[in-house]
Amino acid sequence: MKQFTTLTVTTLALALVAAGCGTKSETTNASPKAAADATKAPVAAAAATAAPVKVKKIIVGTGTQFPNVAFLDKDGKLTGYDIELVKEIDKRLPEYEFEFKTMDFANLLLSLETNKIDFVAHEIEKNKEREQKYLFNNEPYAYWKTKVIVAKDNTTVKTIDDLKGKKALTTATSAEATLLENYNKANDNAIKIVYQSGAANDLVTQLTTGRADGALGADFLLPLVDPQSKLKVVGPIIEEAEVRFLFRKNDKDGQELADKIDTALKAVKADGTLSKLSTQWLGGDFTKKDDAK
Repeated sequence: MKQFTTLTVTTLALALVAAGCGTKSETTNASPKAAADATKAPVAAAAATAAPVKVKKIIVGTGTQFPNVAFLDKDGKLTGYDIELVKEIDKRLPEYEFEFKTMDFANLLLSLETNKIDFVAHEIEKNKEREQKYLFNNEPYAYWKTKVIVAKDNTTVKTIDDLKGKKALTTATSAEATLLENYNKANDNAIKIVYQSGAANDLVTQLTTGRADGALGADFLLPLVDPQSKLKVVGPIIEEAEVRFLFRKNDKDGQELADKIDTALKAVKADGTLSKLSTQWLGGDFTKKDDAK
């Protein structure tokens, strides 16, 4: 059974393990029958002592601050929707061994670019800005519908336009940050963007204390980070996005890995495992586009 290890940002990168060695037999001055038997012998021996499949270690970048997605439980164990999905995919890819490396969300993309990790698993939404720099696998494993989030007693912010002149909280390098930055490009920097470190569970405190007036977030986010219902979602859908794994662009090994993950992910979808994981961790099935709430 594969063992999973959670690494810090200072741990080792990619390594090859479990390389097998073969042997070669020779025969001289043998009779025809003996020669025939000798020819069969190495084949039988090879079958009996077949070298194990070479296993390539893959470093998976993720975080610890996203409740129910990638977080540390009460026992300090790394778990959540993305984590358990990666483990399930790894079970179906014997040629790979996945190892988690945790860090702040804002450092994930840089770590990918500098070869410190091999792919990112952290609810990464596909958008055109990221597509220009990175490679996504083909199979989405969740769907987001992004809206504005405010404190429950906030009656002044009902759409993203109402955030003009106000503070909007976001995480650097996130898809929500890109949405706010693009909005500002088109509206003379009308929104005061406040960047945080990436702790999604700090959203409630920031908004209810007035340190920020609003934020952008996925439809399934609030029940995970706001169990006491101190926040609310307002306004129309700002963006619908597919969630996928992220790899280095123009990387042959990365493309091969993405293709194999897609094959495994299709099987995880087909047997119902993906839907079960989504319901367990996200509170509903967000794995089908038409059913995303």
